[in-house]
Amino acid sequence: MADASLVWGGDLAVTPAGDLSMSEGGALGQQRVLRRLMTNVLDYTWQPTYGGGLGQFVGAVASARTVEGAIRAQLYAEASVAHQPEPNVSTNPTPDGSVYVNILYADAPSLAAQTLTFSVGF
Repeated sequence: MADASLVWGGDLAVTPAGDLSMSEGGALGQQRVLRRLMTNVLDYTWQPTYGGGLGQFVGAVASARTVEGAIRAQLYAEASVAHQPEPNVSTNPTPDGSVYVNILYADAPSLAAQTLTFSVGF
């Protein structure tokens, strides 16, 4: 099922014809994973366990193990992430105190490989 194309931190996208751009398949799954990881815990009143709260590490020295644990817990709670094969999360601390994150997972509906890469912290 398609949904509005809205990448975390961005605006709604439009097509060349001026229609609202839609996202589906792997791109929709990536949007869902990023939204879950970046949403603060307790931000959704009716879903108190939703959200990885990675935004709390912005501007702070982040522990690679803490970041990895938060990501793993949220990946297993996200319906768009397949549990088999198991998601692979690697974190590497950088000299400036931030953490480089690489996530490899299979999109649940299609089992297509998906990759997300970003840094958390400074």
